[in-house]
This record gives sequence, C-alpha cells and structure tokens, in this order.
Amino acid sequence: MSAVPEAPTSPVPLIGLRGLVADWSSDQRAFHVAWGKLMMWIFLLSDTFIFGSFLTGYMTVRASTTVPWPNPSEVFSLHVGGADLPLLLIAIMTFVLISSSGTMAMAVNFAYQRNRRKAALLMFATAAFGVAFVSMQAFEWTKLIVQEGVRPWGNPMGAAQFGSSFFMITGFHGLHVSAGVIYLSVVATRLLRGFYEQRGNYQIVEIAGLYWHFVDLVWVFIFAVFYLW
Repeated sequence: MSAVPEAPTSPVPLIGLRGLVADWSSDQRAFHVAWGKLMMWIFLLSDTFIFGSFLTGYMTVRASTTVPWPNPSEVFSLHVGGADLPLLLIAIMTFVLISSSGTMAMAVNFAYQRNRRKAALLMFATAAFGVAFVSMQAFEWTKLIVQEGVRPWGNPMGAAQFGSSFFMITGFHGLHVSAGVIYLSVVATRLLRGFYEQRGNYQIVEIAGLYWHFVDLVWVFIFAVFYLW
C-alpha cells in the first residue's frame, strides 16, 4: 500500500524584529506588488504634491492680485485666415497628449501579450506625440516672449505674476514630458532588442505607462486651471 503524500505546508510567518525585516525586504509579502511599480507610485505621489503646490499658488496669486489678469483666450489665440482663434494651439496640444495616452495603453496591452514589436512601435508613437507636444509648447513660448513681450518678471498685458506662473508651471510640465519621451524611447528600444524577453518580465512597460498617464492627467488640470479660468 503506497503512502499518501502529505499536503504542502505554508511557511510559518516570522515574528518580532526578524519578521518585520523579512516582510519589508520582500515586495511579495509586504505589498504584493513589484518594487519598480511601488517606487513609481511613490514618485508620482511626491510629484502630485509639487504640481498641486504650483497650481494652488497660481490660484492664490491670481485671486489676490489687484492688477487685471490677462485674458487667456486673447493671450493664447492664433491668427489664422485673418481671424483670431482663441486657444486653438492649446486645444491641439491637449488632443495630442490625450491621444498619446491611448497609444500608451495599447502598448501596455501588447506587452503583456508578449508582442514586443507592436508594444515597442506604440511606445515610439507615444514618444512622437510627446515630441509634438513639446514642439508646440516651444512655439507657444517663443510667441509669448518675442511677439507679446512676456517675461518671468512681468508682461505688458497686466499682472506681473502672469509670466512667472506661466513659465514655471508649463515649463515644469514640459520638462516631465521631455523626460518621458527619453524614458519611453529607451524602454521601447530595449523592448525591440529582446532585453525584457530574456528576463521574462514586461512590467517595465506598465511602469512607464504609469508615468506617462500621470503626465497627461496633470496637463488636464493645468489646462482647466490656467487656460480656461
């Protein structure tokens, strides 16, 4: 008569200081999530505080200043076909950045399907959207500085704080987009070369997607608070 195999027993959890160290040294025990994803969430949380402080400061300054604030619809209008179109460039920039979230989401989906070629191409497309956004932002800055005479310390259209608020908030966000373009390009290149195939883990694509979606979400708030108010 053959012996009945014993059921596997679960490991006994450690207690005391050793248990605490064991839990926090293993992402699977303490958080049930990979360290890379956890660290990205912590970074995005800290970035949320920074952007939140910037936007809160902007709203406070604008609400408290006694000097008339420039009208965004007039400041950010484009002269096309003999007519001034308010916020046309900003609307295009917003459409481009929101579209990039769609391509990034599809890249993550294909990455988890182990289709590295499609995932990499979609990441490159997302990066291209980012380059287009930053290029339009550079055009917007050039127009304000050269044609309108806006400076960080003042502008001829009203409150002096307008220039400093605009360049600080949009510049900091543009820096994030530029860093994201480099980040996505590096990950996509390594994806095409099979680097993550050898490691058997495509989670880096999802982590990069978290960063990019955050950048897009922040722009929605900037668009609402700075351009529509």
